[in-house]
Amino acid sequence: MAGKEDYKNVWVYAEQRQGVLTPVVIELLGEGKKLADAAGVDLCAVLLGHNVKNLAEELIQYGAKTVYVADDPLLDKYTTDAYSKVITQAIESIKPEIVLYGATHIGRDLAPRIAARCATGLTADCTKLEINPDDKKLMQTRPAFGGNLMATIICPNHRPQMSTVRPGVMEKAEKDETARGEIVEFDYTLKADDIRTVVMEIVKTKKTVSLTDADIIVSGGRGLGDPEGFKLIKELADTMGGVVGSSRAAVDAGWIDKSHQVGQTGTTVKPKIYIACGISGAIQHLAGMQTSDTIIAINKNPRAPIFEVADYGLVGDLYDIVPMLIEAFKALEQ
Repeated sequence: MAGKEDYKNVWVYAEQRQGVLTPVVIELLGEGKKLADAAGVDLCAVLLGHNVKNLAEELIQYGAKTVYVADDPLLDKYTTDAYSKVITQAIESIKPEIVLYGATHIGRDLAPRIAARCATGLTADCTKLEINPDDKKLMQTRPAFGGNLMATIICPNHRPQMSTVRPGVMEKAEKDETARGEIVEFDYTLKADDIRTVVMEIVKTKKTVSLTDADIIVSGGRGLGDPEGFKLIKELADTMGGVVGSSRAAVDAGWIDKSHQVGQTGTTVKPKIYIACGISGAIQHLAGMQTSDTIIAINKNPRAPIFEVADYGLVGDLYDIVPMLIEAFKALEQ
């Protein structure tokens, strides 16, 4: 039976959809490299799919020293049965110390299945990862108790240590087209009979907003007073070339669709500019946007918690301030 000392290196599950890496993979590679350097090991990626060798080269350019590949027609479309079986075999044979997944719909489905098969722990929805300098264990931090505190979790006795990581939280890895690495096609067994479900068709729906990829987000909260206020928020966002976000309170009130919600129960974002209009700053909301590069808060209440994380605070009525911002940005375009 393998001991903890037999496990080595940091792995990133390279989630791809129809031949394109998901953005969170680049974030995981950036964070994974920091962890690997701190632990004195290599950063690797595990890639499943069909005709995906070009993606393996891309992963190397983003920092993976080794890319473990399973290329198979049975892996062309994601299925829980196939992907969990193949990755579990890779983990059991190659023995990574740490495995990271994006907390996407697929990652949240896949990671627990693999953790159960490997008889190890899994910390879900992490917002911070660190290597303990004393014992080299992975310290996994995530919101707990409804986001009212942050819990740091370790997996002391079982390997690999596994985490899913919220998209939009970590810094993306920088691409180096001169980077060189190794592509390894590992051994596994997979038969059509192993897959209990068949994907007949993938139907894409139109996405109303992409908060994760936005450089500028203008969000509205309960302070808007009514849903009509989002027309003003959208005008400012359009003027700045950004997208519209919201607090949970605005979504719960039925003022805007949940796809716009920023926060612990919505989308975690890291734009260059985040403007919070009429948002008091509940801890659940702050957990989803406080790592933004620049935060601008507009609120009538000078003691609103949002001002504690804001780089710039404007105390006043948003219906006075936002129109002035719109005019100012329009003037810059002329």
